[in-house]
Amino acid sequence: MRSRQWFHGPDYYNFARRAYVRSQGLSGDLFDGRPVIGICNSWSELNSCNLHLRDVAEAVKRGVWEAGGVPLEFPTISLGETYMRPTAMLFRNLMAMDVEESIRANPVDGVVLLCGCDKTTPAQLMGAASADIPAIMVPGGPMIAGQFHEQRIASGTDGRKLFDQYRAGVMTDEELCELEVCMARSTGHCTVMGTASTMTNIAEALGMTLPGCASIPAVDSRRKAIAQESGKRIVDMVWEDLRPSHIMTRQSIENAITACMALGGSTNAVVHLVAIAGRLGIDLSLDEFERISRRTPYLANIKPSGSYLMEDFFNAGGLPALLKQVLPLLNQDCIAANGKTLGNNVQRAACYNTDVIRPVTNALNEEGGIAVLRGNICPDGAVIKQTAASPELMQHRGKAYVFENHEQMEAEIDKDYLPIDRNTVLVMKNSGPKGGPGFPEWGWIPMPRFLLKQGVKDIVRVSDARMSGTSFGTVVLHAAPESAVGGPLGIVQTGDEVVLDVAARRLDLNIPADEFQRRRAQFRPPRPHYDRGYGKLFLDHVTQANEGCDFDFLRAVGPAQPKD
Repeated sequence: MRSRQWFHGPDYYNFARRAYVRSQGLSGDLFDGRPVIGICNSWSELNSCNLHLRDVAEAVKRGVWEAGGVPLEFPTISLGETYMRPTAMLFRNLMAMDVEESIRANPVDGVVLLCGCDKTTPAQLMGAASADIPAIMVPGGPMIAGQFHEQRIASGTDGRKLFDQYRAGVMTDEELCELEVCMARSTGHCTVMGTASTMTNIAEALGMTLPGCASIPAVDSRRKAIAQESGKRIVDMVWEDLRPSHIMTRQSIENAITACMALGGSTNAVVHLVAIAGRLGIDLSLDEFERISRRTPYLANIKPSGSYLMEDFFNAGGLPALLKQVLPLLNQDCIAANGKTLGNNVQRAACYNTDVIRPVTNALNEEGGIAVLRGNICPDGAVIKQTAASPELMQHRGKAYVFENHEQMEAEIDKDYLPIDRNTVLVMKNSGPKGGPGFPEWGWIPMPRFLLKQGVKDIVRVSDARMSGTSFGTVVLHAAPESAVGGPLGIVQTGDEVVLDVAARRLDLNIPADEFQRRRAQFRPPRPHYDRGYGKLFLDHVTQANEGCDFDFLRAVGPAQPKD
């Protein structure tokens, strides 16, 4: 075992390490032939999504002890989407490096990854893929539903809708206060198919969790039960030498994309899956997402694209029930963390509510949740969550109203008048990986307040930013290359005609070709946001959205090979 290098041998430091083990009150002979299991915990009081992971860790430890291993818990940085500025995405790669190096530097034979909030799941998968020792993931699970008056509400999606009512003057200060205290009723991540739920379900579809693990509510006792089972299982994975590179293959990544499309999952999953694939030496292009979206029906009737919440999805059968519906589209021979194939894991799955998890014959949409767009505004691609967009805006042409940056948008969006109407296309620049910086969730440009007062609920919005997976509307995101590096989005001017055609997968700026080239030739890069520290490292090495927004030096060279 890997840990023997630390504790067994003739050198002074072998003796000293055993002595320091005893300082914890552990017997030295615990390390004679037993796998050492690291528990990688992203718990933090600055991250309410992951606040309960200390209790989950204790359940994992019970399982590890039961299976004959030695559990040792260690922390990493934690990324709380709600609190971190300018965005948690700025620090996803830093957390992935923290996870990788904490695993690599310490005497662990296997690792259990405890995650939950949006960026903690992909960061841990990226770090584990790079370290490549046996690993299993235990997500923290979604929070329970809120209740506002007679309405059962979701923390992210419904909060946005109701806050727009407040902005429009429909809701009072007192009602907003009441909403505040009843919207998020427990620990756990948002109870919709936002980025957190999408990524934990993707982890399960990849095979990195036990079957049925992803969507158990955070406060459900079954969350601790499956954590204990995962602790037991990781010990066997060590003996089997079952590593992330054996589980996360090109075929399992294709399964994860299929699951994302059938779930109506977050657009952020595109960026994260490309980054995870890159850590494994797998080239994953946006064309793969488009190909799989075209063939995969949208089946999970969960907000923001649908009507139900994550509790309902779990009670209806969760991801195994959904995967069974699309089983012919999946690579069924992929090995999962429990040592069985995906086909074996879902063959007996049952659906208990066919309105929550639709059969293929009654799909909510014949295509998957995310569409990939191309065009002269986004030659390297852009994405739209087509299942959460307004059908009447899926083919649209309108005059652009341009925000040069997020600060201008915030200063203007609540003005009593702007020179726009329901046909306008709002465009925001300088919000991508380098321009944000960090690729913030600014792409869900709020509806202008004076349009809300007129009863307008949606207009087309375009940016090089991301948006929260809990968001909704006809919002085009991740325009690549971004405006801050000279991407064509940067030349759009107020009054230009923008043409969106989701069916044709196009997003174009309708100006003469010579004017297009003249404007591009005038590009001057903005001043960098950072001149030192991690921020400068990020700006110097981050890749574009279509490349996963990872650091160029962290991508694997060639397909992953098992490491010592």
